[in-house]
Amino acid sequence: MVRMSTKTAGTAAPSRREQILREAARLFAERGFHGVGVDEIGAAVGISGPGLYRHFAGKDAMLAELLVGISRRLYDGGRRRAEESAAADLPPGAALDALIEGHIDFALDDRELITLHDRELDRLREADRKQVRKLQRQYVELWVSAVRALYPGLTELEARVSVHTVFGLLNSTPHLSGPSALPDRETTAALLHRLARGALSSAAPPPEGPGGGSAVRAEYPAAGHGEGPGAPAPGAPV
Repeated sequence: MVRMSTKTAGTAAPSRREQILREAARLFAERGFHGVGVDEIGAAVGISGPGLYRHFAGKDAMLAELLVGISRRLYDGGRRRAEESAAADLPPGAALDALIEGHIDFALDDRELITLHDRELDRLREADRKQVRKLQRQYVELWVSAVRALYPGLTELEARVSVHTVFGLLNSTPHLSGPSALPDRETTAALLHRLARGALSSAAPPPEGPGGGSAVRAEYPAAGHGEGPGAPAPGAPV
């Protein structure tokens, strides 16, 4: 599965530019954009402050690359998953699970960027801010399509509200920052997945019972395992 992270996958060492972005994200999230100087970012990666200008025009450029970059990677990764699910003719539940798994990777691996987005988005230039919002809207629509394919009784508006609610749930990870606040990654990923699926299942209108009344909804399908109730719980993202 593709990681949508600022962190370099595999064993390859991150480039100097990637190192700068990683440390800038950490420092901006910890102390705020205006609480961090160029010299401090340079010191964190072992170069002089002026040396940073060989890679970025300044802090504003770093912030833009961080926020536009992660928005683009989320959308591109989500679109890739949706296309792969369609090409493999996966059932709607599995297609939705793929999107959830990708977002959980982001929520666990890039907590600094979630904090940064919440605090500093308005500091971007208007053009960059519009680009972030456009990419986010496109990403949401991927989810809306997947949710409505699994739960056709939801209206488009209901599905969109449900998707935003699930994003809020998954993006809460920066608030769980203590050493004992989260279990191991695999357990946390599986828990978040169940919570996301449960929230979306709860949003779906219950089926009509005999005589036209609402029947009690069956247990929602376990993530990643077909459409029937009682399937085993999902594994962690790879």
